[in-house]
Amino acid sequence: MKYNPMSLKAEEFISHEEILDTLAYADANKDNVALIDEIIEKAKLRKGLSHREASVLLACEIPEKVQELYDLAEQIKKDFYGNRIVMFAPLYLSNYCVNGCVYCPYHLKNKHIARKKLTQEEIKREVIALQDMGHKRLAIEAGEHPTMNPIEYILESINTIYSIKHKNGAIRRVNVNIAATTVENYRKLKEAGIGTYILFQETYHKESYEQLHPTGPKHDYAYHTEAMDRAMEGGIDDVGLGVLFGLELYRYEFAGLLMHAEHLEAVHGVGPHTISVPRLKRADDIDPDTFDNGIDDDTFAKICALIRVSVPYTGMIISTRESKAVREKVIRLGVSQISGASRTSVGGYCEPEPEDENSEQFDVSDKRTLDEVVRWLMEMGYIPSFCTACYRLGRTGDRFMSLLKAGQIQNCCHPNALMTLKEFLMDYASEETRAIGEKMIEAELQNIPKEEVRRLCADHLEKIGQGIRDFRF
Repeated sequence: MKYNPMSLKAEEFISHEEILDTLAYADANKDNVALIDEIIEKAKLRKGLSHREASVLLACEIPEKVQELYDLAEQIKKDFYGNRIVMFAPLYLSNYCVNGCVYCPYHLKNKHIARKKLTQEEIKREVIALQDMGHKRLAIEAGEHPTMNPIEYILESINTIYSIKHKNGAIRRVNVNIAATTVENYRKLKEAGIGTYILFQETYHKESYEQLHPTGPKHDYAYHTEAMDRAMEGGIDDVGLGVLFGLELYRYEFAGLLMHAEHLEAVHGVGPHTISVPRLKRADDIDPDTFDNGIDDDTFAKICALIRVSVPYTGMIISTRESKAVREKVIRLGVSQISGASRTSVGGYCEPEPEDENSEQFDVSDKRTLDEVVRWLMEMGYIPSFCTACYRLGRTGDRFMSLLKAGQIQNCCHPNALMTLKEFLMDYASEETRAIGEKMIEAELQNIPKEEVRRLCADHLEKIGQGIRDFRF
């Protein structure tokens, strides 16, 4: 079908023919230095690249041009997001699922995995355990099951999470990663006070998509791919995209991902709030080696860098699927959000899951505690941020994007990051982490451009030290 980013039909805004033409164009121009230089110069304007331009850079293997890309990605990351890294944790509510996804251990035919669904009382215990680590932001996950995990269960769980206040702990924002649903249900999620609605496409290649999802409601490619439009129609300002790299050829997926971002920008005036970059990992009865489209760490890093220069405003997320070494590399190239101390099982934060009751969706590579991750980030010069202010003050959708694109982050998100870090240091950090953090806060306070904001932030930091919580700009 003809490519049309303004269309609301999946096969028109993610056009198979356009992607094939794009890949052919990229192959033909991957050594065209004049064109590559022109694209890099455009990227330096910090207004992004088209899927076709970015695909040329992805195909390019000229070492000095790849290094230029990496240097630019690092600079754009600093310009838009400073040295902040937002922290979050996933909370799996249920792994009951009616779909037949061949890459996910939750698939209906898997009789080996332990099926679990958290009660509201169990959710409370899990949330308290997360609060006691220091988390303020959660992403809830659940399999697709109309009777075990109906929208009413999700809404009740969100209400439970927000209701829990333990010591100085509180979950201030819940993001939601559940199956594609109706406009009406998206309205209900919005009314429940969610932050970002996240849905991974898995693959943009329709034929592969249908083969990878042979049974269940997720088999419907169009309904799944058009979910973000329904979410925005339902009033959700912030949506998060992502593909599961390793299912299909990565260059195809990359082009499709950018086309989806272009579509959201064209139709709704605001692109994806976040883009996630998960790679297929081992899990229960799933062996990633049976899929032949895996990508190595260098290719993965290049994809991350290109997302940053192509969609400079988006938040980029990397989970504990990836190792410490990989996360360290791609944080520099554009990632702005990471999970810490994650469990991908249903339960497991409150107390470890018994070995004979495994309910993990995938194996975790980075198993460090949140305190260790926070200290690691600070040692690299990054500010771990637990901030949720923009969601709670209504700076979402185009309002957040306009702030970001205008370069006002240093006067807003930067001080908020310092104040939430101070809370973590006071309430949850080890002595070693606290010492490093206090020095960082003292130094970073001077990097707030506006004198009035800097003075207010210093005052708030002092009050946090006295026991008062939840200041925000």
